[in-house]
Amino acid sequence: MLRALLALILALAAVGAPARAAAPSVPGVDAPELAKLGPYGVGLKRIELVQPGQADLTRLDAKTGAAPLVDRHLPVSLWYPATPAPGAATVRYHGGLTPERADQPPVPIDAEGIAVEDAPAVKGQGFPLVILSHGYGGAPEAMTWLAENLASKGYVVAAIAHRDPAYGDPRGFSGPLLRRPLDIAFVARSLQAEILAGRGPLAGVADPDRIALIGYSMGGYGVLTEAAGGFDAAGAPAKVLPPAYVGPYLPGGALREQATLSGVKAVVAISPFTRAPAGPVLSEPTLAALRTPLLMIAGDQDRTVGFEGVKTTFDQAVHAPRRLLVFREAGHSLGMNPAADADRSGLWALDWFEDPVWRKDRTLAIEQHFISAFLDRWVKGDLTRDAYLNVAEPISDHAVWPQAGAYGAYSPGAAPITVWKGFQRVHSAGLELWSGEVGR
Repeated sequence: MLRALLALILALAAVGAPARAAAPSVPGVDAPELAKLGPYGVGLKRIELVQPGQADLTRLDAKTGAAPLVDRHLPVSLWYPATPAPGAATVRYHGGLTPERADQPPVPIDAEGIAVEDAPAVKGQGFPLVILSHGYGGAPEAMTWLAENLASKGYVVAAIAHRDPAYGDPRGFSGPLLRRPLDIAFVARSLQAEILAGRGPLAGVADPDRIALIGYSMGGYGVLTEAAGGFDAAGAPAKVLPPAYVGPYLPGGALREQATLSGVKAVVAISPFTRAPAGPVLSEPTLAALRTPLLMIAGDQDRTVGFEGVKTTFDQAVHAPRRLLVFREAGHSLGMNPAADADRSGLWALDWFEDPVWRKDRTLAIEQHFISAFLDRWVKGDLTRDAYLNVAEPISDHAVWPQAGAYGAYSPGAAPITVWKGFQRVHSAGLELWSGEVGR
């Protein structure tokens, strides 16, 4: 009798306890095939890299045109394939995004994770290194949906905290415009050097010669700039940034090498900032010279950076193997985790994370699927992934599955079935996937 009463008490307590939400990196039952987690456990380490003597354009003196030189501290979160101890506690991510005004509190980040802090890394396999750059005012903790997912599949993800100024700061935009490409290059080059020297947490874990760049929004601008070889002398940043501070990083400049990278095998730009009021951030000749495989992801109703700039960038990169994944009727927030409960009481906070039309877990799973296919193909050299990237029907709503089959089965993507490979029968609606072959 006592045992039965105790069981009832425990059951009632469990009912009353709030359930822990699933980690954003774990796809749901309706996710396409390649979204699922990989075979590895996930570890997390946090480091800080310091680049001395960098111009702080957010403190530019309007009278003298001079900016103070400061040591730039960049926190970097490292997610990696690991062997956590059985039952080890997983991380819960907390943080904040830049508020609308400097006098407001940060927009809260609160998300479950699957990573275990400082778990032993899997060594000796030379996992590719992915540099991840968040959007303006963002944080690595808001993109764990992708970082953890890729780490479970055999990638090392280094996510930079760029520490942007508040949106309401009138001096703020020039800082990220200069720093995004420079931060990405500095972090990648620093980690490459440490790995080659056998130092640091990634020694024996990551391959410094296989690098992928992924960026969202302002981070998308940064990774596209790096893919194009650094700042474009004819692009908008070179026109609007102070010449004394951008000039050394332009072609022929004394610091040009600091703004460039080697070993980049693939680039993914999610809702990227591609066009400023002064014009495109990368000129047509620069885009035509780009050779790095490129995956762009965007919503065709993006009111923040504009879809037309994304489409133009894709069209002009004529010598890069490339794909453009379009979420029809979607806006800008494709690179963010779901909103935390605290963010759902105000529209400014909610719109950071959620789309008015698309269900968040569905967008993230579709992106996990395509980013995994793209990186596996171009970074790991897995030619079987071509079948997921070469679709017979670019508008998903026009694809067909003529015969009935097992409910929930993944499409083989082969005639007579034109539903995209890896998608379930009625779960590929609302998408476009455009291919850009080299030379056109």
